[in-house]
Order: sequence, then C-alpha cells, then structure tokens
Amino acid sequence: MKDMLVRLTELPDISLEEKRLTDEKIIIRRPIAPEKSIICDWVMEHFGLYWKNETDVAFSQNPINCYIAQREGEILGFACYEVTAKNFFGPTGTKDGWRGKGIGKVLLIKSLMALKEMGYAYAIIGGVGPAEFYKNTVKAVEIEGSEISIYQNMIRKKHE
Repeated sequence: MKDMLVRLTELPDISLEEKRLTDEKIIIRRPIAPEKSIICDWVMEHFGLYWKNETDVAFSQNPINCYIAQREGEILGFACYEVTAKNFFGPTGTKDGWRGKGIGKVLLIKSLMALKEMGYAYAIIGGVGPAEFYKNTVKAVEIEGSEISIYQNMIRKKHE
C-alpha cells in the first residue's frame, strides 16, 4: 500500500455534513482521557491490535490526537493523526453498518484541520487502503515509491 499526500490549504467545507450528522444525533468530537480504555478496546474489537496501539498513542498527546463519532453511548468511528509518525494521518475506521453516511469524511477533515492548525501545509496518509476515497474527498495524490514505507519492517504477529 502506498502513502498519499494532501494539501491542507484547500480542505473542503464540512459544515453541512456536520449539521446533518448532528441532526441524526451523531456527534464528532475529541475523546477525553477517562474514555481511553473504552475507545482503545473498541478499536481493538473492530480493527485490530495495530490500530489499537496507534490509538493508545493518540491519548498521550494533549490535546488528544484523535476524533471519534458517537451516537448516544455507541462509538461509530474514529480517526487518529500524528501517532506513528509526525504529520501522518491514520488510522481511521467506521463501524460496519455506519459506512457511507459521511462519518469518515468528517473524521478525516477534522483530523486534517488539526494537522493544519499544528502548522503543517501538507499531510501524509500512511499505508492507504481506500485510495479513491482520499482522492475524491481531499484530492490526495499517491506518493511515488512509497510502497516501501514506515511500516515495512514492522514486527507482525505470525497469524496476521
């Protein structure tokens, strides 16, 4: 999987999407420290150990380098940034059954806006799966030669 590059100076306006989600009682926000284990356990259950570990790192930052989507007490999605490397977006995921409703887009844009507020002009999306989503949503472009990335020598469990 390749990495992608995003210009942070031209992020799309998500105010209408946020309003629509709010009307559906879906809240996008930063979690707070007391929620750490609940959120990390949820990420583990839905997306696995590696993403759980990255989410755990997000909680070591202040403010926390993560956004979540929730409806009442149910977590629907998450997005982290600057956890595995400086200026990297990810991991991110939306719960099955809730995809395609704009949750991922809002989580992505809010995270990229946070990176922009940190002073970055560009952001890297590491080890991209859904490249078309990022191309269409934030005009991300593939970084040539990035198949060999920060993740190439990562120790993996035998069964993964």
